[in-house]
Amino acid sequence: MNNDRGMKKWRPFASMPEQYTGLQEVINKQAQVPQPLLTEEQMEQINFTLIEALHTNKQVYLTYYKKGQYITEIGFIQFVDSLGDLFIFIDEVIELKNKMRLSKLIDVRFT
Repeated sequence: MNNDRGMKKWRPFASMPEQYTGLQEVINKQAQVPQPLLTEEQMEQINFTLIEALHTNKQVYLTYYKKGQYITEIGFIQFVDSLGDLFIFIDEVIELKNKMRLSKLIDVRFT
């Protein structure tokens, strides 16, 4: 008679979740990059592109810095507040509104 109820499949990392979490943290830290410092000219160009995208409703690629990574998304600019260091864009994929700091932007380009 075959009794499988008492046997568990061996899963090496699942048996030690603390080690797996620790390993994942080490891997993530190794992949992190520092936030680049933009020149005044680069920041002005980003601001001009954002304003143009806002007024023409053109789609843009947004590259921003978050938790040690560069992330690029496609979306539409809905609001820009240069003095308040804030902008809002609508993500193309799930059409979600995202508030973000202008200081986190690395690059903005038209699609």
